[in-house]
Amino acid sequence: MLSGADGTGPADRSRVVTARPPGPALRLARLVTELTAPAVVVSVLTVAVGWHSARGSVDGLAWGLLATLFVSGIPFAYILGGVRRGRLTDHHVRLREQRRIPLLVGVCSVAAGTALLAALDAPRPVLALAAAGVVGLVVAVAVSHWWKMSIHTAVAAGSVVVLVVTFGPLLAATAPLLALVGWSRVRLRDHTVPQVLAGGALGALVAAVVFTGLR
Repeated sequence: MLSGADGTGPADRSRVVTARPPGPALRLARLVTELTAPAVVVSVLTVAVGWHSARGSVDGLAWGLLATLFVSGIPFAYILGGVRRGRLTDHHVRLREQRRIPLLVGVCSVAAGTALLAALDAPRPVLALAAAGVVGLVVAVAVSHWWKMSIHTAVAAGSVVVLVVTFGPLLAATAPLLALVGWSRVRLRDHTVPQVLAGGALGALVAAVVFTGLR
């Protein structure tokens, strides 16, 4: 039998499938997913709310950074550790079966942070945001036992509500970005349309009720 230098014959080489590079739409979906990852959005939002709560002072920035450590820093560090040890597939935790423990770690971290912030007499908006995070995570833990709801869209939708409540109605202009976030999750096949819509509805509801009620 004739074979090439790599030991494969013509029939073998005909079966080789050349991997195509991702198209523009897929690259955009990946970029949007990374830029709007819950840890990223929550960190920026918490610092912004902290800064605004103290009228742009350094103290407000410090409150925001302290809250960020608990609401996103510690939970995300746990996820990265799980990825490095092979317990989690990736930093977005795509498998529903792997989500429960990271979410529970998030609940514990945010709850501890909320208690510390309350003890230190942190500004009410910062406390309200942390409390909304606890409620959202508790619901996410319960839902993830049966269904893979989109946390990307939950955080994004909740953030839009918080921005509008905190900075005024002009921030409602950020709402169309929710469609882009949802599209990216569906385009990457990480979620279905119902999972994306449910996540957005939950995030907006928790922010509207908990954050608005406590701030």
